[in-house]
Amino acid sequence: MNALKVILYFSIFKYPLTKEEVFRFSSARNYREIENELSELVQKKIIFQFNQFYTDTNNPTLVKRRLKGNKMAEEIMPKALKRAKLIMSFPYVESVSISGALAKNYYDDDGDIDFFIITKPKKLWIARTFLILFKKVFLLNSKKYFCVNYFISSNYLRIDEQNRFTATELITLKPIYGKRVFNDFLSENQWALDLYPNKSIDKTSLATNFRKPLWSSVLEIIFNNKMGEKLDFVFKRITLNKWKSKFKNLKRKEFEVAMKSTNDVSKHHPQNFQTHVIVSLNERYKDKNKAFNLNLTMEHA
Repeated sequence: MNALKVILYFSIFKYPLTKEEVFRFSSARNYREIENELSELVQKKIIFQFNQFYTDTNNPTLVKRRLKGNKMAEEIMPKALKRAKLIMSFPYVESVSISGALAKNYYDDDGDIDFFIITKPKKLWIARTFLILFKKVFLLNSKKYFCVNYFISSNYLRIDEQNRFTATELITLKPIYGKRVFNDFLSENQWALDLYPNKSIDKTSLATNFRKPLWSSVLEIIFNNKMGEKLDFVFKRITLNKWKSKFKNLKRKEFEVAMKSTNDVSKHHPQNFQTHVIVSLNERYKDKNKAFNLNLTMEHA
């Protein structure tokens, strides 16, 4: 049930898929396999087809919603590219990628522009703090076009949480800067590429080189010492203590995933979206299994 699993995953986001997209997000050995499965699923009314789009819901307005979101994504992308360039100009930032819905070519009025950022080792929390301060002071704390909620260090590029959600987020990243570091990141996360053997990452906007502005280079020199390492630890401790106080509603294991804070990782996902997506996906699996006597295997978070 390669095609059905893909369609059910994207149905969580109310996003119908084309036949080509279903194939690219599947582990099918060939395109014909997906064509045959889609035809059978439509015939049995397990899924529904509206022109070239497939969804698990008999609701044609989802196609209109998707097309509108695709158009808005195209319109907002130049702004996202400018923000990526701004982020890359900050000290200790080695790579910037657009992530989330926009990386999947969708945007709406309620959305943010999400960024996935790789920093130099032992400087992640300094880089993050500089960016957050910029957002608070110059953007009036608005994350609408500046959502910097996921940082990792080039010292530890492997994603620990390995599931369908994280693999999908990884494989749909749109890298903008930091070609060498981003390619190293991919090499360390081959597991995600293996899960999606038919999907390649869009590197068309990935710049080969980037020259830091003078102010950024000066700050890197100032903090490129033991004092900088100590400051990085202080920023990490302050941020973590603040989050522990603010998000007491999260259980310990939930906090460790949604608000992961180590020397090499900083995640700010208080809604614990990863877990909610996997739980929702498994519920859809169970519903389809029960309604159509299928045997879809559950996903792990």
